[in-house]
Amino acid sequence: METLRELDFGVAAICGGMCSCATCHVYVNSTLASKIPAPMADERELLQELAYVKDGSRLSCQIDMTDALDGLRVTIAPDE
Repeated sequence: METLRELDFGVAAICGGMCSCATCHVYVNSTLASKIPAPMADERELLQELAYVKDGSRLSCQIDMTDALDGLRVTIAPDE
């Protein structure tokens, strides 16, 4: 989330990674998606409220970057 927040057209990440605003919504579009743990209840609840949710939707603040995710690709979701 921090890297995406610093891009010119990145995510807003208003809550700073506290999983309370969903302004860091992305679509995970990589074969590495299976290496990301499933969303916890609070992330699932926030995603259910979004208009542009689809398969691969995740909050980038909830993706812990590890060496196993090297090469992960995401697409930033439209603003809500």
